[in-house]
Amino acid sequence: MRAPGPCAECGAGGAARYRCPRCGSAYCSVPCCRTHRERCAPDARREREAAGQGPLPAPAAGAPEDIPSEEEEQDRVPPQRLQLLGESEELRELLRNPHLRQLLLALERARDKSSVLRQLMQEPLFVEFADCCLGIVEPPEEKENVLPE
Repeated sequence: MRAPGPCAECGAGGAARYRCPRCGSAYCSVPCCRTHRERCAPDARREREAAGQGPLPAPAAGAPEDIPSEEEEQDRVPPQRLQLLGESEELRELLRNPHLRQLLLALERARDKSSVLRQLMQEPLFVEFADCCLGIVEPPEEKENVLPE
């Protein structure tokens, strides 16, 4: 297992546990990630290789960023289930609603997604959308907080 290097944003030594998927720069926290994301161009990987730095090294097997935590593993949705979202007529019908589309765009563009998401969860239309998505990707036997009939 390799030791984390210094953060490219704040310089904290041995703290960079995460890597930018675009350019490979290492950073240590969400604030550093946000700072880096603002500066990172989509073609940063090509610039890195053109500068003679070569492609990104492959992470070592068992490195901390390769091992999902138990919480992350629970929240992971298999790709087959995600594909069901695209096949759902009920979800397509909801997404035809211009108000819902505006809400989703606002969430996508928001800097502080968690606070916007908290606000959106007060909107009945957004809650209906979220419930529909969860109903598609979550099998009935795994649903939580469902009262028995």
